[in-house]
Amino acid sequence: MRATPFILVLIAVAAAIFGIARWLDNSYAFFAGYVVVQYIVLGTAWNILGGYTGYVNFGITAFFALGAYSSVVLHKLVPTLPLPIMIVVGGAIAGLVGLGTGYLTLRLRGVFFSIATLALAVVVQTLITNWDFVGGARGAYVLRPRTAPLIGGDYMQYLFLIMLGLGVIVLATARAIERSSLGVGFAAIRDDEAAAEASGVPTLKLKLVATTLSGGFMGMAGAPLPFYVTYLDPASGFSLNYAVNAIAMPLIGGTSSWLGPVIGAVLVGGLQEYLRVTISSAVNVLVAGVLMVVFVIVAPHGIVGLFQRKR
Repeated sequence: MRATPFILVLIAVAAAIFGIARWLDNSYAFFAGYVVVQYIVLGTAWNILGGYTGYVNFGITAFFALGAYSSVVLHKLVPTLPLPIMIVVGGAIAGLVGLGTGYLTLRLRGVFFSIATLALAVVVQTLITNWDFVGGARGAYVLRPRTAPLIGGDYMQYLFLIMLGLGVIVLATARAIERSSLGVGFAAIRDDEAAAEASGVPTLKLKLVATTLSGGFMGMAGAPLPFYVTYLDPASGFSLNYAVNAIAMPLIGGTSSWLGPVIGAVLVGGLQEYLRVTISSAVNVLVAGVLMVVFVIVAPHGIVGLFQRKR
């Protein structure tokens, strides 16, 4: 399937999902749907660097929280600023941080790169915790508008629609990367970076592209968060849930394809939302961790890899 038909199919699927959610007329469907689609975006963003390129990023919460807190800043400065502009700004800031981080750390390889990204998350969290303008350790309240622009109705429906649109953009980008020379370069780095470099592949340039795209999309996923939770503090913005799920979902679904993070997010995210209602949200990390361990042992290439091997 070529790029344009694929995008049209994604848009049609997103429109159908939104239509079904409105038809159900259940506010929780929008809350749960938002979370699942958010993890599709976050997992796909992580997969661009961790799956396609083979560089495991543990600093997910840094980029995600940068997007969230950029929205807090913009909302305080310009309360009437539309959310899509906040998402673009949040993505741009996170992407620039990803570019800078990549330039400083991508000469590191393996576990050393992963530790450096984890240190980035600690540094960003420390800076935000001590920044009074965004509430510091106390956190900040963001008043969600009563009605949604364009579509009317509850604002949560608008947030869900925005996240669906973002999901279409991210998935279309991931699939385009897979089928391009950029994706071939990423795969060469993942398989054997030294051999790729010896063959003339511009490894540093490609890794900078991967860190910028990955960081930017993570920031875009986090930008609507203040309007979803209405109260944002460092504990929620830098929650371990985001880091664990963003890694677990692509690994469970399969890191070799754009479809892997989608499958992982729907399965794990859907299960977590069910357990949140029936038991407690405290089991979310446990569920993702246990499933990740099981799939690493039983199906190292994820669900997509399992089906590809059977074919």
